[in-house]
Amino acid sequence: MSAKGFFIFSPMRNLILFDTDEWRQLLPLTYTRPAAELRCGILRLREKWTLHLDAKASYVTQEYLTDKYPIHIADDNYLVNGVVLPTDTLVRLVRQLDPGEALLLNDELIAARLERAQFDKLLNNDDIGDLRGYELDPADVTMITKPWHLFEHNAEAIAADFTLLTRNRQSAPIPEHVIAICPEQIFIEPEAIVLPCHLNATDGPIYIGKGATIMEGALIRGPFALCTGSTVKMGTRIYGGTTIGPQCKVGGEISASVLLGYSNKSHDGYLGNSIIGEWCNLGAQTNVSNMKNTYKEVRLWNYGAGRFDSTGLQFCGLIMGDHTKTGINTMFNTGTVVGVCANIFGTGFPRNFIPSFSWGGASGFKTFEFEQVIETATTVQSRRNRIMSPEETIILRHIYEESAEYRTWEKSAKPS
Repeated sequence: MSAKGFFIFSPMRNLILFDTDEWRQLLPLTYTRPAAELRCGILRLREKWTLHLDAKASYVTQEYLTDKYPIHIADDNYLVNGVVLPTDTLVRLVRQLDPGEALLLNDELIAARLERAQFDKLLNNDDIGDLRGYELDPADVTMITKPWHLFEHNAEAIAADFTLLTRNRQSAPIPEHVIAICPEQIFIEPEAIVLPCHLNATDGPIYIGKGATIMEGALIRGPFALCTGSTVKMGTRIYGGTTIGPQCKVGGEISASVLLGYSNKSHDGYLGNSIIGEWCNLGAQTNVSNMKNTYKEVRLWNYGAGRFDSTGLQFCGLIMGDHTKTGINTMFNTGTVVGVCANIFGTGFPRNFIPSFSWGGASGFKTFEFEQVIETATTVQSRRNRIMSPEETIILRHIYEESAEYRTWEKSAKPS
């Protein structure tokens, strides 16, 4: 407040979240979005940074994504690496940056503050002049550089987002018919419906978003996030470290997994240590193995390296790109990666790496043709009162063409 008694409002910061080569390491989840649009905890990475910095965000990302995710350059710009999770210490350091200063980790750019002229030179790969860099303590930087990092860090991210979203706010009352353990760690947003169920927040907070529904008989342990408009169906069992993104429906048994949004796992079946993209549907009794019978480390397909790499994890289930569907009784082996716009069905375990636009299962695959994909995606989105945008169609067309190299059956089908 000024001496004359008037409030002085600071203008909203201009935040630019940039993708690095790590973007490819996060495929297939990043096929359809910048890395900062991934969800870890309750919020997307972009949402975390905009709240912490009181900022409006745009992106430096892959060329084919820019129509949907454009960049906005201002006279004063804060740049943040899109795979970095905010911590209190890191946010404070970013806020303290002066123009021409940068935060580095092992010489990798984490954040910077640049004037328009400097940023234009950066985009053109020109010398931006004197940039004062400060090396960060590795303990202050958590980065999402592999798909499984999303569920590895999800429990702590839920706790951090819970604090951010509920500070100085009052939860809606917990209904008397709910068995609530550690009720002070449970927050219910307005318009949520919570029917008779068990909520145990002993090991971490439980967040129930606006307009979300928990049906009767559900058993839920925190840390857990149920985002806006999502539904937990009757008798569902959910273990800690799980996020159900907005407008999802879930049932069966789920543990340490993230559904990014607009996806359904409505029926019985197990999902553990997994990441499911948007607009996916897991058919009834779809089951995911998240541990090998040999108890060995799980290997996972790495798009960046073009091979299966060790995750260092004993528990790792399914990584699934957007718009992918499974038929009833589908089974996935430990450490399976499924691309964008695939349709998986049939008996037996399909391969551990299923390319985008695949149609089939253990008995073999053919190509899910582009026109059919768009027709299905348009129908699915219309059921949620959403319209398939031209920008989204262009993105899927690019993925269809780029991912053709992985659909080996197309090569064998071509005449010699």
